[in-house]
Amino acid sequence: MIDFALGTELELVRETARGFARDELQPRAREAEAARTVPEAVRARFAQTGLAGVEWPERLGGAGLGALARAVVLEELAAGDVGAGWALDALGPGLYPLAELGGEAALERFAAPLLERPGARAVLVWNDAGRVRLEGTGASARAEGEVPWVAAERPDLAVLLDARGAAVVTEGLEPLPLRGLGLRAAGAAALRLRRAPVAARWHDPAGAARARARARLYTAACLVGVARASAEASREYALARVAFGRPIAHHQALAFLIADMHTAVDAARLLVHEAAWRLDAGLDAAEACATAWLEAVESADFVTPNGVQILGGHGFMQDYPLEKYMREARALAQASGGADRAREEAGDELAAGEPPVALSVGER
Repeated sequence: MIDFALGTELELVRETARGFARDELQPRAREAEAARTVPEAVRARFAQTGLAGVEWPERLGGAGLGALARAVVLEELAAGDVGAGWALDALGPGLYPLAELGGEAALERFAAPLLERPGARAVLVWNDAGRVRLEGTGASARAEGEVPWVAAERPDLAVLLDARGAAVVTEGLEPLPLRGLGLRAAGAAALRLRRAPVAARWHDPAGAARARARARLYTAACLVGVARASAEASREYALARVAFGRPIAHHQALAFLIADMHTAVDAARLLVHEAAWRLDAGLDAAEACATAWLEAVESADFVTPNGVQILGGHGFMQDYPLEKYMREARALAQASGGADRAREEAGDELAAGEPPVALSVGER
């Protein structure tokens, strides 16, 4: 029997995150977009929930609940306002290269100080294209290059990740603020590095692969939340909008479309949860995380434009959140290294012939 239940502990985590997103993030979504940040009062209330440390190691003062708990929280925050969710997360997906390649020493040196500074932000740069060049070794190592977009207006730390390893830059970051398409509440900037000192550097392809997998899962969970919010909002509108004597949701064409949208969200969520379960179980999850991310991207690309279309002309107006969900989905799709690379990595893992593992989300 397949058990899709999360269990009592994770259900409580989900309800806490859902309540915070509903009460604090969703009502202020447009305000946060305009301000390009989250109010300090909201940051303080978020800190009180304990959600920021849900995946942080217990040895360092976190809850240590694992990847599945993080995925559940990310989906709920993204359904409220994904940009604000990123703004509230000081480390974001940048946590994973630090944890996988640098270990606890890197977390204590680079990550812990950011958690203690309200509004501090780390950004993860997928450096497969080599936009940022690493020159020199040891204390003389420098980073040189430009990144066209990061989801932070004034990043305090940049983690450069490629297939071979990762590097950390804390000085010499020159952000050029952008308006940005999506994730506006998190801020946006082009990032220039001019002979920026490299604070740490690790060469570990296996650790880089694990970090990439976990970073993709982070974004995939956010995409599920955005797509879910779009599907729910368009369904509510279709039930309230009456044409030809009945709600438009009762007309067959729209009824089938709305059902397909919700099915796409549920399918993506199951893949995200499976990948997270594999990570928590200590299994190889590179293919599962890449697959979950690709499915989340494609589901959001199907759901969010159709959410706009269900509302017709209203869908493009800021009176409704549907246009925002579509923008957010587009931005998130660009935040994890691109689809082509993910397909390659998923295909490589499948070609290796790894035997299947029976999944029960309820067993952790």
